[in-house]
Amino acid sequence: MGIELGICGAGAFAECFIPLFKAHPLVDRVVLCDLDAEKLRTKAEKFGIADTCPSLDQLCQSSVDAIAIITQHHLHGPQAVQALRSGKHVYSAVPSAISIEEMSALVHAVEQSGRTYMLGETSYYYPCTLYCRERFRQGDFGHVVYAEAEYYHDYVHGMYAVAQWRHGAEWEKYFGMPPFFYPTHSTSMVVSVTGAHVTHVSGMGFVDRHPDNLYARPDNVWKNPFSNETMLCKMSDGSVARISEFRRIGHPGTVGMRMYGTEASYEEQVNSQTWVTKDRATCMDLREELTCTAQPATEGQMAALTGSDGTHQSVSRVHPVQRLPAEFIGLPNGHNGAHQFLVDDFVRACALGEMPPNNVWDAARYLLPGLVAHQSALQGGVLIEVPDLGEAPGKGEGR
Repeated sequence: MGIELGICGAGAFAECFIPLFKAHPLVDRVVLCDLDAEKLRTKAEKFGIADTCPSLDQLCQSSVDAIAIITQHHLHGPQAVQALRSGKHVYSAVPSAISIEEMSALVHAVEQSGRTYMLGETSYYYPCTLYCRERFRQGDFGHVVYAEAEYYHDYVHGMYAVAQWRHGAEWEKYFGMPPFFYPTHSTSMVVSVTGAHVTHVSGMGFVDRHPDNLYARPDNVWKNPFSNETMLCKMSDGSVARISEFRRIGHPGTVGMRMYGTEASYEEQVNSQTWVTKDRATCMDLREELTCTAQPATEGQMAALTGSDGTHQSVSRVHPVQRLPAEFIGLPNGHNGAHQFLVDDFVRACALGEMPPNNVWDAARYLLPGLVAHQSALQGGVLIEVPDLGEAPGKGEGR
């Protein structure tokens, strides 16, 4: 028996997920929810959704078992808490919250309600993360000593339009959100590979110098001068990590990582992904293996997918597409192959009672280092301890 699922937020990003939730064999019914009545009507017609709801309040009072929250960043934490307290399982787009208090309330709501929470963190399923997680599981790194991860996204790559769409006439006041309020694409890569969490951070920020002066505006609601932020992290396993979140950078954009162990390492830059050993002759170029393409499933994968023809769009060789529902073949799969796995893991967790990856305790360990590092940066880089809200009960290996 499947679940009934409500999708709160019918914007552009939700369009990536509506077809996947609708197609999943363990989802019996999808209800679409948005405050904008015209948008709700249009999107329901576009995707063939028969049932709609005009507000999260009413969705929480409905018969749905779970709610996917795909709304504006600053709403995710409180909305997830509301849904959990109403007895619903919750899938949330990133970030999970924008303050330590909101994150703590979210963990508490999960613990009190006993419901499932999963963060839609795409980097967990990136090819490099999958590859490094398996090499780490096999012990190939030895002891990890240092890691780096970053999210480079200059605002000229579509972000002005996003800010204007989200905030309307007052968008300029909201433009300068601290980069470290959205660190999870970077932190999750390191944390999900090694299982270690950040214990202390020292943060530094680059005071924005762009001619538009949006960060330096006196009415900036975030009171944040930094367009780029970097933190040095002390990890619970004794290693060190460097995390960077840049919004003003001469770069095509990336979410990437490097990880160095006592026995071997993983390195990447633009157009380069390499498994590195102590012998140059045995270093491995991984670009072909880790590149995402709209490639046909292999013969073995097709057999595992009930013999249907078609493709899993935008996946790499390391993505385990054989475990996805056959109904996903040919459907959208954005963010380097992550979307189909996010949906499948969440739906299975709700329907089968499994603990999902990117659960609320993982989400806290992805988010809190950035929030604390921003405070450190405002204080000139002082070392600050990062609160830890624990880990999932009976934590084991992720799927």
